[in-house]
Order: sequence, then structure tokens, then C-alpha cells
Amino acid sequence: MPVSQERDNLWARRLAEADVDGPRLVCFPHAGGSASYFRPLAQALAPRVDVLAVQYPGRQDRRHEPLLDSVPDLADAAFAGLRRELRGPFAFFGHSLGAVVAFEVARRFEQLTPQGPSRLFASARRAPSVVRDERVHLRDDEGLISEMVRLGGTAAAVLADPDLRALVLPAVRADYRAVERYAARPGARVTCPVSVFVGDSDPVTPVTGAADWGRHTSRGIDVQVFKGGHFYLDRQTAAVASAVVGAL
Repeated sequence: MPVSQERDNLWARRLAEADVDGPRLVCFPHAGGSASYFRPLAQALAPRVDVLAVQYPGRQDRRHEPLLDSVPDLADAAFAGLRRELRGPFAFFGHSLGAVVAFEVARRFEQLTPQGPSRLFASARRAPSVVRDERVHLRDDEGLISEMVRLGGTAAAVLADPDLRALVLPAVRADYRAVERYAARPGARVTCPVSVFVGDSDPVTPVTGAADWGRHTSRGIDVQVFKGGHFYLDRQTAAVASAVVGAL
């Protein structure tokens, strides 16, 4: 199949040619992120795993659509956009904000359709029940940028260009507002196993908290630690791809 938007679905992007009859992995991006962030992972997994990346509203080719600034709203909309695309085995991979969005979308699939994901990969995000008083979304633009620089997920050239900053920052702020106000419902869990991926020097997602994801699944967890920070995936793509294939 050509590398393209998945048919006419605004929510799904296929980023590499793959065997569409093989296992499918749906990837959910981080705060301020877009579907294209997962292109290297999709290419590393092709053709064994068919990767679809989620495109949130308000960025790239969806930049004219209203932003969604709550995790439940993102999950409801993503579920509605994905449910007709997912037939046969599929798994979810969420990075940072994307991990809790993927968790909530997985719950909706399990509750509202005959089939949920076979596995959830929760990357660079503490468990849904662990809530901290974080207020990055309330900072001014410079404060927001300083946090992005600290985590290392955005190219310096983007942050230095006023026009690009004007395009990027509204989505970043809305996503931070979503994840910082999110708290899972008491007892919320999925029935699929969870693979927790974390960088060994992540400043916001400590390795010691990875086991907390066990509260949110009835099937158990495994934890894998990679060298790097919050965006360890940028330099550990091959290792992550190998771990995903092994788990699937």
C-alpha cells in the first residue's frame, strides 16, 4: 500500500510501506507532537509491522481544526476516528501524553467494541493514577519553550523561528493542559498486557515509577529501560523496534 493517509481518515497516517496483513501498531504522539514523529519507528518496523500514526487536530495538515485540550476529548475523538480502521490484531504505542491517550482509547475499544488492543506500549509516561501538580500550560511562551528545551524533543531551529513558534506553541500548550489536568478514574484499567518503556535519564518519568502501570492492567506488565532521556526514542529507534517485535 502507498505511504499515505489511511484512506480518508483524518486520524490515521501510514508512514512506511508494510504488510497490511501483519500485526498493526497504532502510535499516539507526545504533547505538541504529530504523526510524523513516528516515521523512523515505522520504517524500522516495516515491513513486519504495519504502523499507523495518529494525527491530533490542530497540527500539520489538520492545523485549521480546533485543538482538543483534554485527554478524554482526545480519546473519544481518536476512538471514533480509528474504530472503523482497526480489524484483526492491533496494538497501541503511546509516547508521553500519547501513553495516557492510548490507554484511554484502549479502554474505549474494550468497552465498546468486540476487540481491544493485544498490547499497550506505554512510553515515557508515568502511570495514569500518578498525579502531580504541574502547571507548564500556565506559563508564558518563554516558560513553555524552556520546558520543551529541557525535555529535548523539539529542534532548536523551530523554537528560534517566530513564525514556526506561532504555529507550534498553541498545540503544545493545549496538549500540556490536557495531560496536566488528566487523572484516570479510580480503578481504570485495561485487560491487555502493558509494556512500559522508559529512558534511564528521563527527568519527568523516573524508572522507579514504571511499575505503577501494573495498577492499570489485569494482564501484567513488563518494563524495559533504554539509554536516554524523555525522547530516548530518537536515538534508540532500532532497539525499540526490536522490543516491539519481540512483544508482538
